Amino acid sequence: MKTMPNLWLILALVMFPQVVETIYSPALPHISHAFGVTAQTASQTISVYFIAFAFGVLVWGRLSDTLGRRKAMLFGLVTYGLGATLAIFATSFETLMLARILSAFGAATGSVVTQAMLRDCYKGAELTKAFSLITMGVSISPVIGLLSGGIIVTHFGYSGIFCSLLMLAIALWLLAILTLSETNPDMSANAESDKGPEIGILQLAKQMSRDTKLWCNAGLIAAFNIMLYSYYSLGPFIFHDLGMSSTDFGYSGVLLPIGTILGSLLSKRLISKGWQSHQLISAASVLALIFAFGVWLLRSDLLFLIPMIGMLLCSGMALPNIFSKALENYRHAVGTAGALFGLTYYLLFGAGLALTGILQDLGMALILSASLSCLLSVKLNLGVVANKLLQESSCK
Repeated sequence: MKTMPNLWLILALVMFPQVVETIYSPALPHISHAFGVTAQTASQTISVYFIAFAFGVLVWGRLSDTLGRRKAMLFGLVTYGLGATLAIFATSFETLMLARILSAFGAATGSVVTQAMLRDCYKGAELTKAFSLITMGVSISPVIGLLSGGIIVTHFGYSGIFCSLLMLAIALWLLAILTLSETNPDMSANAESDKGPEIGILQLAKQMSRDTKLWCNAGLIAAFNIMLYSYYSLGPFIFHDLGMSSTDFGYSGVLLPIGTILGSLLSKRLISKGWQSHQLISAASVLALIFAFGVWLLRSDLLFLIPMIGMLLCSGMALPNIFSKALENYRHAVGTAGALFGLTYYLLFGAGLALTGILQDLGMALILSASLSCLLSVKLNLGVVANKLLQESSCK
């Protein structure tokens, strides 16, 4: 029998990677100055972070199937702590990049293992509701990250950020040791059967690589996350150009979650009225493109935050529906499937952020990512229509 996890602890663990990244964002101009690198180079620490994060998702997701969810989470938090410690003592930008890679690799456990735990314990509409709650909760993490990051870097410099992150890792590790339960207690028995982790990762990867719907979902998740993290990557420099401080940028984090929360609530309401997930994703994509042009038009004024909130509303509408449906056909190896799926969308995400760092243009980055989400949502809708017609023809 599966043990239901403590949702508050799951929420804290899934917020952890988000806080880790957003608390770091206000420090980018300081890191650029301290290590003598350009703004573009400093921004690449975020894209490198997510590429390493992608490979961490693969490893911890696989280990969550072979070792168990709880052990994978604990080992991942220890790995993150080692990376945070290395960052504290970094004296060169290359060492800092290495520390960021190690930190990202460990922090990935907070994403993939928590998703596996939720998929262990919930199905169907209940799973969508759980992901909606997680999405609303995660929307608070930019408030925590940006506000605390802005205050810490102003008073203690960028090294204060890394010290704070190490303390956070230790606190979460202790909480997990004391209260985190294993949601897959039959793991050992499954490992000896033909239905458990005996399914090879290469075999599963081959099966998933032929799943067009899965590729569309991975691209959509990457696109909507690029919309959010482009702001965290380029926002500090926009505020700097407007003559504002890192603390001012941190305060902007209070506004952004409003959009995500409203988007999640709107999604739940529309689903109750009969909207399908693919319809909500399409609507969110079109709205995102409209808001992206708004950010581009207002790029030289603080008013750009208004359409930016709209971008977050679209993410809140789309992401719970994408995550809850993406792996419906892979419950026989949900940890490994989640790992491969996460690897795919985080690699796409990291590549998109790398392009964002090169462009150094928030409005253009948003327009490109929203356009991609529109194209993928059209493809997803065509697939749904094709499946429906196929089912109707087979019934006849």
